[in-house]
Amino acid sequence: MNTTPTPTPYGATTTSSDRPTSDQDQPQVDATGRVPGGERALVLGGGGSTGNAWLIGVIAGLFEAGLDVTGADLTIGTSAGSTAAAQLTGASPTELLAAILDAAPRQPTGPGGSAGGRVGNRPVTDHLERLRAIIAAADDAADLRRRMGVAALEAAAAQGSSRQEGWRETVAARLPGRHWPERTLLITAVDARSGAPVVFDRHSGVDLVDAVAASCSSSFAYATGEGRYIDGGYRSNAENADLAAGYARVLVLSPFGGRSLHPQEWGTHLSTQVEDLRAHGSRVETIVPDDDSEHLFGAHAMDLSLRPAAARAGYRQGRACAEQLAAFWR
Repeated sequence: MNTTPTPTPYGATTTSSDRPTSDQDQPQVDATGRVPGGERALVLGGGGSTGNAWLIGVIAGLFEAGLDVTGADLTIGTSAGSTAAAQLTGASPTELLAAILDAAPRQPTGPGGSAGGRVGNRPVTDHLERLRAIIAAADDAADLRRRMGVAALEAAAAQGSSRQEGWRETVAARLPGRHWPERTLLITAVDARSGAPVVFDRHSGVDLVDAVAASCSSSFAYATGEGRYIDGGYRSNAENADLAAGYARVLVLSPFGGRSLHPQEWGTHLSTQVEDLRAHGSRVETIVPDDDSEHLFGAHAMDLSLRPAAARAGYRQGRACAEQLAAFWR
């Protein structure tokens, strides 16, 4: 561990129901149990298909070394992290890891953010080039969200309902069910029409499958009810750790290692989110892929054939840092 806010492999630091609308970006206190703070928060960042596998591997490694982080008072899932968070509500980390290692390679399906070597019908590299161009033209993160929403709505209109239906079926097949767990789980997305950040939970009037499908939708505008949503990674980088504000201890798992294409001055980088959490009294630890496994992410994040390697890499890291994390988490 170190004492800087910039995450390193494992070692960031320890220091002192209504349909969602834009004003629901933060959890609210109400009679059903939403609270603005608590003891332990687990943040699962986005990172594509390999990122999902790595997240499961880390959590399984921690679990098998005696540290169960799945009972966090709050879990925040973004994009691939939303899938992992939902999967963990219906199976043990060990079972999920075994399923990844035992699965036969499959062809890519659905929009990006979860499976395949392509984003929709476009190669990942093309998607990244377009994203860089939109970021370069945007004034700030809010402007980026609006621009991404416009592009996503245009893409959805051009592709029709078959992509929507196929993507929902794909996501549903990965999850234990459509119902939310009783414990507090937040799934991030962005309103495609307004660009406003959105956070789904069990009080949002959206079932779990639709919330995860929206959070993993990449640049495709996913429809649920009257709403249209794009990937939660556009809300505030790929982690959205700021939603853990008010929690005493925050553990962040970031498959992309805190990297961002956003300009530093936008204030969306993981390092800034961690700094802000600490400034408000949270103790924060991060786990990011080590140097030996960095090649599994980034441009290769949608490659299904790399999922077992990413899961094994995460598992090794989880087991290696479990003892060091135990005092912090417990």
